[in-house]
Parts: sequence; structure tokens; C-alpha cells
Amino acid sequence: MSNSQTSKVEQSVGRYFSRASAADFKKIPGSPIAYWASETIRDAFDKAPSFGEVIRPKVGLQTGSNEKFMRAWHELSIKKIGFSLGSREEAVKEEFKWFPYNKGGDWRKWYGNCEYVVDWEDDGSRIRNFKDDNGKVRSRPQNTDFYFKEGITWADITTSSFAARFSPKGFIFDVKGSSGFPAENVLNLAIGLMNSKLMLGFMRILNPTATFQVGDMSRVPFVSPEVGGQEVEANANKLIALGRNDWNSYETSWGFTNLPLLHHDYCQPTLKSSYQKLRAYWREITLEMQRLEEENNRIFIDAYRLQGELMPEVPLNEVTLTCNPHYRYGTEKSEDELEALLLADTMRELVSYAVGCMFGRYSLGKPGLILANQGETLADYLAQVPQPNFPADDDNVIPLLDGDWFPDDITLRFRQFLRVAFGDAHYEDNLAFIEQALNVKGKRNYSLRDYFLGEFYADHVKRYKKRPIYWLFSSPKGTFSALVYLHRYRPDTVSVVLSYLRDFRKKLASRLDYLQQVAINPSASQSEKTKAIKEGETVKKQLLELDDYERETLYPLATEQVALDLDDGVKVNYLKLGSALKKIVGLEAKED
Repeated sequence: MSNSQTSKVEQSVGRYFSRASAADFKKIPGSPIAYWASETIRDAFDKAPSFGEVIRPKVGLQTGSNEKFMRAWHELSIKKIGFSLGSREEAVKEEFKWFPYNKGGDWRKWYGNCEYVVDWEDDGSRIRNFKDDNGKVRSRPQNTDFYFKEGITWADITTSSFAARFSPKGFIFDVKGSSGFPAENVLNLAIGLMNSKLMLGFMRILNPTATFQVGDMSRVPFVSPEVGGQEVEANANKLIALGRNDWNSYETSWGFTNLPLLHHDYCQPTLKSSYQKLRAYWREITLEMQRLEEENNRIFIDAYRLQGELMPEVPLNEVTLTCNPHYRYGTEKSEDELEALLLADTMRELVSYAVGCMFGRYSLGKPGLILANQGETLADYLAQVPQPNFPADDDNVIPLLDGDWFPDDITLRFRQFLRVAFGDAHYEDNLAFIEQALNVKGKRNYSLRDYFLGEFYADHVKRYKKRPIYWLFSSPKGTFSALVYLHRYRPDTVSVVLSYLRDFRKKLASRLDYLQQVAINPSASQSEKTKAIKEGETVKKQLLELDDYERETLYPLATEQVALDLDDGVKVNYLKLGSALKKIVGLEAKED
């Protein structure tokens, strides 16, 4: 619910202020002084069952140190994460270390924010025994019998509206990702009410602060609609499915299988027409979610007899699908601006997926994750994808340079990917479409290589919330840079990067020799000589930069043969390679 809508509700019920007595306020559990609560709302609190009786809200795990015990799922070996387990006993039996962890997150309804995992190996023995220097236990596992149970989760911090999400079995939950556990036959009805227009009004009555505690949730009145209850349940089921499909359409989800743009349902002769068909589908499901939410609102407004106080309409920016630009980018932009942003991000996602295919994390020939465990090799990839039409890089090092210096340069490899994924017939048009979409600032002569050398790594770091899975080795001024995939990293990986650096230096030195010959060639024109001299000076500086980078940084690091343990997380491991890698601002920020 938007702030303007909330104000309207508060104003519409404000006329009851003069009639409210102390006895009226006592109808509301805890007797908060909600002057604007109407008689109808007060009666609901007085006569209806409490939400606590229906969904059993619970606070969960306090680890004592999220830095130590929590990770983004993509940082780790996927085989160490236990998904979809139904109980603590099953989790102990299966002997995984990490388990999905609900901890609030962005404002999103129905499904999503499945991003983190927590160390609950051996029924949380490390967390249970985590103590401070004085021997006092710092952690607090609460309501452990509800861990791994199917339920509903929400963030405890709420500002303009409320958002509840279905939580399938397999999750542990923390304090900021509080959860409720309704009986199966009322789950959809409960989440339907929680994501309706009514919830914010109840929250404002029970706790006017931005923090909505489990105790507040327990006191919300629960009215089961006499008419339309089955429709709410069916609608909620559809809304959860729409939210889940949307969440899993992006590679940051562990449920991601393939890029929607490459799905046969949207495949057209050109990339542009494929995007247009996909965009039409996104519009369709956004409007469908809006319609279903509004239908739920009407049913609950009638059930609570609030027809004169609430309207059922849901603005587009409250339809919480990532493919909905009004939600994704906010309401301050024009339709043209929103469409340009969505197109650019969709092309960035295509590029990111292509890079994943280059490293073997994904494959055009097989859905889902391929290489996602520590130290996996090309042989592991070929065991899963024996005859790839777009093979993974053989040595886990992909150069990002200002020209086609190596056959596995990232720009060359993306062009190959584009031909394989979309065919040769419209290759030039498809490439131009991508470059135009990525060029959001309207730069002249902008190319795919400009994107890789400029924005790509910043986009990757942002996409993975400063816990990147592709790491950028970069000399101080960026003359040399190369990507490696964390999950294929081995102690000798830095030596492989070093060999690329040395090969590149030789090629640059040869280029300098050529330029110096042009500069003294009597048959060359003056403009050719001037241009050669100018470029030669640049190359000399680049060679000095590479020499310093090798001598002071890359060679010493290569001799160390640094080992990484993915369980330590990107925050620890990235710093082990020091200044050899491109600095990530904010990497060392404390975990929430």
C-alpha cells in the first residue's frame, strides 16, 4: 500500500475519533491508542480469532555472528547445501553443512528472497557452542522444532507496505526473516490476507513504528471470508507460482535452469523479436498478478466490512515481479525510461549467462548448474556435457583486453556464443541490438568490447551483491585484465593468469617494435609517423605497468600457490589474492 493510500484510509476512518472511548481501545489487544481506527476495525479485533491462533508466528535463529555462519548460496559448493529437507532429523542424516536461510530481504510478496544459507551442520553444533571471550554463548537458536517446516515468512522491517512470502520446506529462519506456520489447509488463505490491503492498516494500529514484531502479527484479527474463500486460496496458489517462476528466471536463484530469452516459447528469427515476445509475456503475467491481488482485496474488504474505507486497486509498482519495471525501477521514470532500463538489464543478463557458459557454470546443452563445486575441471564439465555446441574454457582464464589478442578473449567468445545460441542468419542484427541496448548513456561508437572493459564487472559485482563468482585479475590501470571462475580456482590458477600476462607483454612489445619501425620509415606519411609515435608512447607506459604488476604482485602471488576454501566465503577468499584482483568497494562491510 502506498503512503498516499494509507493516508486516505487513515483520513476516511478518522471521523470515528470523536466517538472512540477507552473501552473501544481495549477491544484492540494491547490497547494501542489508534485514534483513527474505525468501529468496524475495532470490532474485528474484538470478535475475530487472532492471527496467532492461525499461523503460529515464530522468531528464529540468532547466529551470534552472521559473518561466521551465514553465506550467499552462490559462494559455496552446491553439493554442500541441503535443499528441500523436511526436518532437523533429516538434515542431520543427510550430513550437509549449509541450509537455506530466511532473513527478510527486499520488499517482495508471494515468493523470493531465497539468497542465503546458514551453517547448521550436525544440528547447528558450531552455532550452539559459539561463545564470546568470557565463555558466554552468543547464539540463540529459537523455535528449532519449526526449522525446515513449510510456512510463510516476512521481514520485520516494514515501511510503506507489508510483504509475505511462501517458504517451502527446507528453510531455517532468523529474527529479521520471521515466519509463521499455519496448517496446510489455511496457508493460502493466510498469505492472501497478509498480502492484502488490510495488513498495513492493522500494522499501523498495532505498532506505528517501522518494525513489525512477531507479537504484533499474532494480534492481527483473522476473518475467514464466508464468500470467496476458495477463490482467495486458488488465487494465492497462482500468485505464489507466478512469484516463484519469476524468481527462478534469474541466475542469482538456485532454482534457475535457463535464460527465458533462450526458451523455445519465445524464440523468434531475431533477438529483437524474441525479446519483444518475452516482454509481451512479462506484461501479461504482471497484469495477471495485479488482477489476482485486486480480487483478493475485494474479497477481504467485504469479509471485514471495510467497503467504505479501503479500495481494492493495486498499483503496478506494487506487483512484485522482477520482470515488472514499475516495481524494479520505481515510479519516478517515464514508460520509455522504464522500457530502456528493462531491455538493458535483460541484455546484461544475456551477457552474464554467456560468460557462465564460457566458464562451464552453465551450458547451452543442459539446464541448470553444471560446474558449481570447488576445484571442478573441464573433465567434470565434459562428463555432464559430452559434446557441447559451445564448449567451456579449458584453463579457467578468460582475458578482457582492448583487442583480439587471444582466441579466448571474452569479446570473441561472446560473439561465438551469440552465433551458437541464435544462429548465423541474423548475427549482425542481433549483435547491434545488444550493443544498442547496453549503450544506455548514448556513447558514440559504443561496442560490446566497451561494455566488457567498462561496465561488465561492476554489473557482475552488483548482481551478486558484492560476493562475485567471477574474479577479475587487473593491473593497476587495467591494461591487462582476465576473469577466472571461483569454483574452478586451483592453487596454480594465478600461474595460468601470469602466463597470459607474459604472452600479452610479448605481443605488446612486438607491437611497439612495429610502431617504432613505422616512425622511422621514410615511405610512411607524416601523419602515420605521428600516430605511430603517439601510440608507441602509450604502449611503453603499458609495458612498464605490466612489468610492475608482474614483479610486485602477480609473480609473488603465483609462487605462493594460495589455496582457497569456498566455505570461508568470498569476503575472506577475495582478500587472500590481494591487489592482484580489482578492488571491490564495500567488500569488507559487516554482515547484517
